[in-house]
Amino acid sequence: MGAKNFFYYIFSVLRVLLYPFALIYGAIVWLRNRLYDAKVFSSIEFSVPVIAIGNLSTGGTGKTPHVEYLVRLLQYRYRVATMSRGYKRHTQGFLLADGQSNALRIGDEPMQYHLKFPELAVCVAEERITGIPALLQQRPDVEVILLDDAYQHRSVRAGLNILITDYSRPFYTDHILPFGSLRESRSASNRANIIIVSKCPPDISTAQAGDITQKIAPLPHQQVFFTGLVYGRPYDFISRDEIEIAGKHIILVCGIARPEPLVAYLRTQATDVHALPYADHHYFVSSDLEEIRSAYDNWDVPNKIIVTTEKDAARLYLHLDKIKEWNITLAVIPVAVNVLLGKGAAFDAAVTAYVDQVVAENNEMGDHFA
Repeated sequence: MGAKNFFYYIFSVLRVLLYPFALIYGAIVWLRNRLYDAKVFSSIEFSVPVIAIGNLSTGGTGKTPHVEYLVRLLQYRYRVATMSRGYKRHTQGFLLADGQSNALRIGDEPMQYHLKFPELAVCVAEERITGIPALLQQRPDVEVILLDDAYQHRSVRAGLNILITDYSRPFYTDHILPFGSLRESRSASNRANIIIVSKCPPDISTAQAGDITQKIAPLPHQQVFFTGLVYGRPYDFISRDEIEIAGKHIILVCGIARPEPLVAYLRTQATDVHALPYADHHYFVSSDLEEIRSAYDNWDVPNKIIVTTEKDAARLYLHLDKIKEWNITLAVIPVAVNVLLGKGAAFDAAVTAYVDQVVAENNEMGDHFA
């Protein structure tokens, strides 16, 4: 038996052994959802429009750029806030981002939002049910709340639920933890109003999309959309000036769930790419910085540059003074999403129609009691 077949065999055996635990975990999650459905566990609905964005799997679906898409869609019409739990932050409770915030205080993704959208109200709270009132008390001007990674947070009843699933790992082929990577069973997709298949190839055909939609089997109240990643112009970590990476030798520093699409993209732009991968949401320490600097110094090639993601940059800002001392170009590459197959206007309309309706109803109620 070859080494590859041997490891595949071991992996298969381990998955089978994990199956009973998946059944137990699945039963607990199923019971929890049934209790919410039966209103034994209460869900609170707020007067402001609340949009929950999340997934069934344990990360890597491209949720963050989708949240940013919604911010860009809504921020010029409404005062928007994002609320995250602040994964791996070193604080607790409700916090509203301010000039003293950093990734340790609010988490890397909220810090990314805070850096990119200065007018956005960015906050973190483990419990959204208490976090939303705290947000509205401090920022009563907020008109729309985006709940980041909150698909399973059922104590708050969102008016619009957006479920994201990865094109290469769709939820309908996956299994519940720990046998697979799903946090809930596949049937939990029924709660979504919008299902997004993310990280699609840009040339996905209508026929391919139709086949995937058929496998998703959306309910009458659900719409399915397909999105792809779009990498923007890299910019300098310190000055934020645009940087050209064509013809460069890149050392990629990334702590994200699935770096493969980014690596593949950079290989089409640069002469060569050497990846230094870290765990998702990894907080860099002194030894990591030494490793990065050593990799740069020891790579005997011309035109070399260090590149990182915006999420990693939010954590690297904790070491800003040290990185300035390097006097080495560190480029940050932004990523966005676009809605494929000419459905961008339909997606935008589905989101704004919900927000417009709730805001109009609130204004009408305010006029009634004025």
